[in-house]
Parts: sequence; structure tokens; C-alpha cells
Amino acid sequence: MIYVILSIVGLCLGSFVNAFVWRLHEQGEGNRARGRGSSKKGNKLDPKRLSILKGRSMCPHCKHELAAKDLVPVLSWLSLKGKCRYCHKPISWQYPLVELITAGLFIVSYLFWPLSPVSSLQSSVNFIVWLVILVGFMALIVYDFKWMLLPNRIIYPLIAISIALVSFNVIFTGNLSLLLQTGLSVLIAGGIFYAIFAVSDGKWIGGGDVKLGFLIGLLLMDPYQSFLVLFLSSIIGTIVVVPGMLLKKVTVRSRIPFGPFLIIAAIIVRLFGASIVTWYKSVLLLQA
Repeated sequence: MIYVILSIVGLCLGSFVNAFVWRLHEQGEGNRARGRGSSKKGNKLDPKRLSILKGRSMCPHCKHELAAKDLVPVLSWLSLKGKCRYCHKPISWQYPLVELITAGLFIVSYLFWPLSPVSSLQSSVNFIVWLVILVGFMALIVYDFKWMLLPNRIIYPLIAISIALVSFNVIFTGNLSLLLQTGLSVLIAGGIFYAIFAVSDGKWIGGGDVKLGFLIGLLLMDPYQSFLVLFLSSIIGTIVVVPGMLLKKVTVRSRIPFGPFLIIAAIIVRLFGASIVTWYKSVLLLQA
């Protein structure tokens, strides 16, 4: 039963991610247009329609408000064969894919959570907050892939949530050393990126990657796991980029979003990092 609930919640929140990311971008575009004094009123949407909380779901092409039958995750897209019911323009496969990935991550997180999510109050709180973080991570991945940007309006709330989670864990366990571990974790995950950003004057990585590094350090609360994220994200990035370079679709001058690689590595480490670090330490001890 828990898997069914997680699947449904994950699909619905994946649908929310799609709508949220599009609205966030449109709000930014609208602000820039107003700043330029654009007079193309026909291209503007009423800010109320773009409200994250109050706006109704709409087609990204014709802006027609969607009916309830158009909003069933995955199934609506399949039944309409990937097209808008009203203007018949194609709706990107991104929509069902994000919904399915979010639901899949919810289930995988439950299966491989380091402690049973229902074994204690602390584990339950950490697991629920993790699901919230996952939704934010999905929004960051989509936004970075589409527009090469990691918006502060997503990152800052996630940082605030992570700080609250660290505080909860310290108070609940009475383990003050967790503060030191988290500080080192943040210093490694965010500090290294900040140094790269400062040395390159923002040419090698963006400021959003630096803030994402600080967020991941807070979330992991473990310096070893922060190192592991940096290592894995580099490997994942290499695996993705090298084939593109061999096929000449990617060059040294191509802009490639690094945020998704960091997030994928962070998800892997959050679920399996403790086991990986323990295994690596045992290998080092055997060699020593």
C-alpha cells in the first residue's frame, strides 16, 4: 500500500514540478519584458494566471486553461498522444518523464533509506523532508537543463529547509559534533566550488553551482559523503560529455549544465553513501 501511495504522490508532485518550473520561467520572462518596456501585450500573461499557488494549469502554447481530465499524470498525456486538446500542438515528453522519475525516486528512496522511514520519529522526519528536497531537486534539474540556470527561488528555500533539518537532528540527538561534521561537509561541497568560481571569475562554473554545493553539504551532514558527491558528479559528467565530444555534438566551448550531475550524485550518495564510505574505509584498512 505504501508503494501505491508513494507512486501517486510522486506522480502528482512531478506534475507540480512541470507546472512550477514553467511558471517560474514565465514570471522571469515577464519581469524582463516589463523592464525593457515591451509593448507586445498579446504575449503577456496576467501575473495572477502565473501565480504558483493560485494560477490554473494551462497549455504552454495556447495558454488555454486545462480541465481536470487533462491533468491526470502520464495518462492524460498518453490519451492525448502528447498533444494539447485545444490547440493540438505537441506537449513535450518532458512532462510524463518528470512525473515518472519523481514517482520512481520516491519508491527507490523508501526501499533504500538507510533506516526504515517508520523506525523512529527522527527517521520519519528525515525521510519526509528528503521527499520535499527531491521535488526541489527535480525542479532544479529541469530548469538547469532547459535554461542553464539554478534559480535562487528554488535553492534558497531548500537551503532553509536543510538548515532546519540539521537543527532538528542536533536537538533530537543532542549530538553537537553533528554541527562540526555539517560545517566540514558544507566547506567541502560548497567551498571547493566557491574557490573554482572565484579563481575562474565565474567562467568555469556558475554561482548557482556554488549555492547548490552549499545546499548539498547541508543535506548530507557528512564531509566524507561531500567528497564522494564531488567525485561521482565528475564521473557522471564525464560519462555524459565524452560521447557527445566523440560524436562532435559537444565541443570545449559548449555550455553544459553541471547542476544535474551534482544533484544525481547527491541522490546516490544520500541513499548509498554511508555504505560506499564504509566499504572504502575497509579497503583502505586492509591495504594499510
